Amino acid sequence: METKRFAKNDSGFLCKHCGKEVPPLQYSSRNHCPFCLWSLHVDLLPGDRACTCGGLMKPHAVTLHPRKGFLITHKCTSCGEEKNNRSQQDDDTDLLIRLTNPYNRT
Repeated sequence: METKRFAKNDSGFLCKHCGKEVPPLQYSSRNHCPFCLWSLHVDLLPGDRACTCGGLMKPHAVTLHPRKGFLITHKCTSCGEEKNNRSQQDDDTDLLIRLTNPYNRT
């Protein structure tokens, strides 16, 4: 039996890090807050919401991919797992650029 590698899950949510209301993305699955870039460790595979960790995932690095654009590396503050996620059109561009510089990472 083939396992789906991506499940579309485009729900809006209240960010657990900054508290802002995050609207649905409309064209793909919403993975992180566009205001602070933080995420929750809720997926085993993109969009499946099957991970039981539930920890906050800190955006600790951003790299620029020639075809995919900005890739955000999130690190779970509970279990330490790292995952890469594409940035989205409504993400805070200034914050993305700041996180591409290793000397400005928070």
